Amino acid sequence: MAISIGEILDVTVVKTTKFGAFVKAQDGTEGLVHISELTHGFVNTVEDIVKVGDEVKVKVLSEKDGKISMSIKETMEKPNFKNKKKDLFKKEEVKQPTNPKDMSFEDKLSLFIKQSNENLQQARTRENKRGNNRRRNNNS
Repeated sequence: MAISIGEILDVTVVKTTKFGAFVKAQDGTEGLVHISELTHGFVNTVEDIVKVGDEVKVKVLSEKDGKISMSIKETMEKPNFKNKKKDLFKKEEVKQPTNPKDMSFEDKLSLFIKQSNENLQQARTRENKRGNNRRRNNNS
């Protein structure tokens, strides 16, 4: 059976290497899914994504000299990384109930750690300013 570029196939992983996974369709068509085509995002090892015997959907990317290049990630919906990056840098605010008796232990601990870190940062800032002033006075 002839395959066409862009075709979606159901295949089985027959071998994994450090650079990708070899797959085989039911009709005997074999191809390679390069490590960069396994999934969206970073892939540490091929085995983190697929293992021998896994059945997956692939999209045929190209054929050259009888070698067929395939992609699993082309069959998946592309995640929206932009919003996730913004979320990574958002500071999580601790909600402070009006009555400390209503707080759970975890909330009290979170509040204590937050306040301690703020106090420590303020103390370090004051100490740095004092150290800079002392250096200026000694150099005069």
